Amino acid sequence: MKKVGFGTRVLNFVIDTSLIFGITYGVDAWWDFQTMYWHYPFIPFYVFFWAMIFIYYTFFEGIFKRSPAKWLTISKVVNKTGEKPFFWQIILRSLVRLTIVDCFFIPFLDKPLHDYLSKTEVVEV
Repeated sequence: MKKVGFGTRVLNFVIDTSLIFGITYGVDAWWDFQTMYWHYPFIPFYVFFWAMIFIYYTFFEGIFKRSPAKWLTISKVVNKTGEKPFFWQIILRSLVRLTIVDCFFIPFLDKPLHDYLSKTEVVEV
């Protein structure tokens, strides 16, 4: 198991965040239409964005062990033994990603906080 480098992780982040933003933009536009014409309650964009981050990563990493960006960079999420992570580990990864401080732990732990707390790694396939 060879861990991916920092550049691959940044590329994964940029690709996945761009996809999440695009999906969220579409959902938010649809919701704004419903708000205008059917008087649904207003929900700010950032609420949809944070929810979409959680749903996106939980869905893709829970089922396929990788997000679309990880498919492009030929990497996947594994647990410490190199096997498919348990679903609770994926849920924990997705929840910790919602915190602002996730990336600030890289200099201290040599990995993001979501990997450290869930005891997972991103490795090359």
